Amino acid sequence: MATPAQIMLQTYLAAEAAVLQGQSFRMGERQLNRADLAEIRAGRREWEAKVNAQARGGSRMSVALADFRGGE
Repeated sequence: MATPAQIMLQTYLAAEAAVLQGQSFRMGERQLNRADLAEIRAGRREWEAKVNAQARGGSRMSVALADFRGGE
C-alpha cells in the first residue's frame, strides 16, 4: 500500500510530465500550466525527500536544547 508521501510524489511526477508535454494539469482546485513548472519541481523535490526519509526508517525530528538559566 502506498503511503501518502508516495501518492503525492506520484501526483507531482504526473504533473511535471504533463506540463513538460505542453499541457496543463489540474490538482484539486489548482490549475498548473507550463509557467508553473518550477513550482511543480519544487513540490516534487519536497515529496521525494519525504518518501526517501520514510524509506530510511521514518521521519526523524531534530531537537535542539536551550539553557535559559543564566551563566552563573
